[in-house]
Amino acid sequence: MTKPKFVLAGIFPPLTTPFAADMSVDLAALSSNVQKYNRIGLAGYVVVGSTGESVFLREEEKSRIWETVRQATEGEKVLIAGTGCEATAETIALTRRAAELGYQVALVRTPAYFKPQMSDAALERHFLLVADASPIPVLIYSVPQFTGLPVSAALVARLAQHPNIIGIKESSGNVQLVADIIGRVPASFQVLVGSATTLYPSMALGACGAVLAVACALPELCVELYQAARSGEHERARELQRRLHVPTVALTSRFGIAGLKYAMDQRGYAGGPPRPPLLPLDEKARAEITRIVGAATSSE
Repeated sequence: MTKPKFVLAGIFPPLTTPFAADMSVDLAALSSNVQKYNRIGLAGYVVVGSTGESVFLREEEKSRIWETVRQATEGEKVLIAGTGCEATAETIALTRRAAELGYQVALVRTPAYFKPQMSDAALERHFLLVADASPIPVLIYSVPQFTGLPVSAALVARLAQHPNIIGIKESSGNVQLVADIIGRVPASFQVLVGSATTLYPSMALGACGAVLAVACALPELCVELYQAARSGEHERARELQRRLHVPTVALTSRFGIAGLKYAMDQRGYAGGPPRPPLLPLDEKARAEITRIVGAATSSE
């Protein structure tokens, strides 16, 4: 059996989930966001990932979100479903549901609740069982800033031998780890990074693209950086990488999803509040984000 030929080059925003005043999922606002993103040179969408507040969504909400995004998507964009759960069986069930709804790739995070027992052997078995059962290709999702569990290059190299595991979203921001992974895996294995602050250097090492939260608010800037890096416009790529640094840090690690959603509001997308227990922003934070977004987009 050969590895599925599925090209994941480009920029993928991990879509946020808009909520109405009663904190129900606002599917109309979600559809509107996707229709606006369709006009930008994005490679596709990650739907129900960390940035989509997946841990706060019920299973039926995830299905409705997947359906809404699929119906709103136009063109040849790749649809990646975030299907990772704590239990292997639940992950498999959600992955099969996403495939039924037309999703082409499953993004599977590391289970992390029983962290002391989540050894490389436990993680390896989890990913292999999911890959064996999945009707669509699987992307490993390493996001240690949330799970506390980094995925080692040695483990990735072993998992890369499975014909249904086609790549990894590596979100640690560790460029050396990205280089180590790329040096160990087959050429067909696709490495996407999840940190916009390391996109250009990671692409120089062989990463094929990225899943970037900041692309939900600043998609044009992310796409421009990707295209400059890919075409060898190194000075332009360095300049764009510098421009993205401050908004990326602010809208991800500093202010988190609440900050990212507020920045989306500033750019004409439906952001809105996060779901509890996440807190909304205070006035000082909103003012700072308005300033940061304005500075990042001043030359557009």
